[in-house]
Amino acid sequence: MSGTWHWEYDPDGAHVTDGVPDEIVTEVERLATQLTELADMGVDISDMGNGPRSGGLRRMDAAGGWFYFLASPRDCLIIVVRIVPPFDHL
Repeated sequence: MSGTWHWEYDPDGAHVTDGVPDEIVTEVERLATQLTELADMGVDISDMGNGPRSGGLRRMDAAGGWFYFLASPRDCLIIVVRIVPPFDHL
Protein backbone atom coordinates (compact mmCIF):
# COMPACT_ATOMS: atom_id res chain seq x y z
CA MET A 1 0.00 0.00 0.00
CA SER A 2 1.45 3.35 -0.97
CA GLY A 3 0.96 6.63 0.81
CA THR A 4 1.02 7.62 4.43
CA TRP A 5 -2.08 7.27 6.55
CA HIS A 6 -3.61 10.36 8.09
CA TRP A 7 -6.83 11.26 9.83
CA GLU A 8 -9.29 14.13 9.62
CA TYR A 9 -12.68 15.22 10.89
CA ASP A 10 -15.75 15.06 8.68
CA PRO A 11 -17.37 17.42 7.91
CA ASP A 12 -14.81 19.53 9.85
CA GLY A 13 -13.19 19.88 13.25
CA ALA A 14 -15.49 22.65 14.44
CA HIS A 15 -18.58 20.55 13.74
CA VAL A 16 -17.30 17.30 15.29
CA THR A 17 -15.68 18.82 18.40
CA ASP A 18 -18.22 21.56 19.16
CA GLY A 19 -19.04 21.48 22.87
CA VAL A 20 -16.71 18.58 23.64
CA PRO A 21 -14.20 19.28 26.46
CA ASP A 22 -10.62 19.83 25.30
CA GLU A 23 -9.20 16.85 27.23
CA ILE A 24 -11.58 14.49 25.42
CA VAL A 25 -10.76 15.99 22.02
CA THR A 26 -7.06 15.60 22.82
CA GLU A 27 -7.56 11.92 23.67
CA VAL A 28 -9.56 11.27 20.49
CA GLU A 29 -6.85 12.93 18.41
CA ARG A 30 -4.17 10.86 20.17
CA LEU A 31 -6.07 7.64 19.43
CA ALA A 32 -6.69 8.66 15.80
CA THR A 33 -2.97 9.30 15.42
CA GLN A 34 -2.20 5.88 16.88
CA LEU A 35 -4.60 4.29 14.41
CA THR A 36 -2.74 5.96 11.55
CA GLU A 37 0.58 4.71 12.93
CA LEU A 38 -0.77 1.15 13.14
CA ALA A 39 -2.11 1.37 9.59
CA ASP A 40 1.26 2.66 8.35
CA MET A 41 2.86 -0.45 9.88
CA GLY A 42 0.49 -2.66 7.90
CA VAL A 43 -2.03 -3.46 10.65
CA ASP A 44 -5.60 -3.89 9.34
CA ILE A 45 -7.51 -1.24 11.27
CA SER A 46 -10.86 -1.91 9.57
CA ASP A 47 -11.99 -4.01 12.54
CA MET A 48 -10.51 -1.95 15.40
CA GLY A 49 -13.00 -0.81 18.01
CA ASN A 50 -16.61 -1.97 17.87
CA GLY A 51 -18.96 -2.21 14.95
CA PRO A 52 -21.31 -4.61 13.21
CA ARG A 53 -18.86 -5.50 10.45
CA SER A 54 -15.31 -4.81 9.34
CA GLY A 55 -14.88 -1.81 7.09
CA GLY A 56 -17.98 0.00 8.32
CA LEU A 57 -18.53 2.64 10.94
CA ARG A 58 -16.47 1.82 14.04
CA ARG A 59 -16.87 2.94 17.65
CA MET A 60 -13.87 3.33 19.95
CA ASP A 61 -13.79 4.26 23.65
CA ALA A 62 -11.97 7.47 24.56
CA ALA A 63 -11.64 9.27 27.91
CA GLY A 64 -14.87 7.88 29.35
CA GLY A 65 -16.82 8.60 26.16
CA TRP A 66 -16.35 7.32 22.64
CA PHE A 67 -15.93 8.37 19.04
CA TYR A 68 -17.05 7.05 15.69
CA PHE A 69 -14.72 6.69 12.73
CA LEU A 70 -14.40 5.14 9.30
CA ALA A 71 -11.23 3.72 7.80
CA SER A 72 -10.72 4.32 4.09
CA PRO A 73 -7.78 2.15 2.95
CA ARG A 74 -7.98 3.43 -0.63
CA ASP A 75 -7.35 6.98 0.60
CA CYS A 76 -5.07 6.00 3.54
CA LEU A 77 -7.51 7.99 5.65
CA ILE A 78 -9.25 7.65 9.00
CA ILE A 79 -12.35 9.80 9.18
CA VAL A 80 -13.55 10.87 12.64
CA VAL A 81 -17.25 11.66 12.29
CA ARG A 82 -18.54 12.06 15.85
CA ILE A 83 -17.27 12.41 19.41
CA VAL A 84 -19.55 11.53 22.32
CA PRO A 85 -18.22 12.79 25.68
CA PRO A 86 -18.93 11.05 29.00
CA PHE A 87 -22.52 11.56 30.14
CA ASP A 88 -21.49 13.93 32.95
CA HIS A 89 -20.17 16.32 30.26
CA LEU A 90 -23.41 16.36 28.24
